[in-house]
Amino acid sequence: MDLKKILKIVTNKNRIPRTCFMILGIFLLALNYNLFFVRNNLVIGGTSGLAIVFNELFGWNNQIFIYITSFLLLIISFLVLGVKKTKPAVIGSILYPLMITFTTPLSDLLAKYIVFEDYITTIACTSIFYGFASGLIYKMGYNTGGSDIIMNIMVKYLHMPEGRATFISNLVIILFGGIVLGINQIIYAIIILYISSIIVDRMIIGISKSKLFIIETSRTKEVEEVIIKNLHLGVTVLKAKGGYSKETKDLLMCAVPTNDYYMFKEIILAIDKDAFFIINDCYDIEGGTIRSKSFSLDSIL
Repeated sequence: MDLKKILKIVTNKNRIPRTCFMILGIFLLALNYNLFFVRNNLVIGGTSGLAIVFNELFGWNNQIFIYITSFLLLIISFLVLGVKKTKPAVIGSILYPLMITFTTPLSDLLAKYIVFEDYITTIACTSIFYGFASGLIYKMGYNTGGSDIIMNIMVKYLHMPEGRATFISNLVIILFGGIVLGINQIIYAIIILYISSIIVDRMIIGISKSKLFIIETSRTKEVEEVIIKNLHLGVTVLKAKGGYSKETKDLLMCAVPTNDYYMFKEIILAIDKDAFFIINDCYDIEGGTIRSKSFSLDSIL
């Protein structure tokens, strides 16, 4: 089984619409940043959050700070993580700062009309906007670089799961922002992150942390081998009997992290385009071996 060929097919599949949706997501993310985050000094992590803090401390221009840090982080990523690990962050690292510059006039125009009477409404609108834009980007298989690069470096050298690395890096920036801008900003950041994470999980990516795949395929052995040896996931072979045909066949059952949903499904379909899936939300997994992070293309190759 030529997995490199399969991955090339999966990566190129729907590339144009995925890229368009990714660009839309980054556009909305940048607009949200200029329209709500900057104007209300809201810091929820990342280099854009640091830009707000340093603007308050030293008067540094937000956009210039983001351009410089994005460029420096890309260089560090190439040197420390390598080309393969850095490639997914290149587009976002370049496009996000450009979109922040591009959406500044639009945000200035909209700010005259989008005025809320209370701060809670502002926080709620910011959270929804941020969650939808972020979810759109992640669903298409991209990221905006910045804190994602920091997270990958922490994962490599501190040997911790991706989720924990992201949490720690954002927490440090949020606390820093709270010290400079006031304790209230920490509370606002927590509210925004909580609401936006729910939106990302439930409206864009999925409801649960994992998806349970039940797969019927005529190429059972090949699919099973790829799942175990290449994707490093556990799989259970179930004996099943057709209610109508009375034929006995093997079904494969596999729990897959939600972040891996797209790649896993497309890899299986690349092996057998006629494969039949039943996919359910998987709310909890106990026992067995559970991976601490998602599989990446370079780890497969």
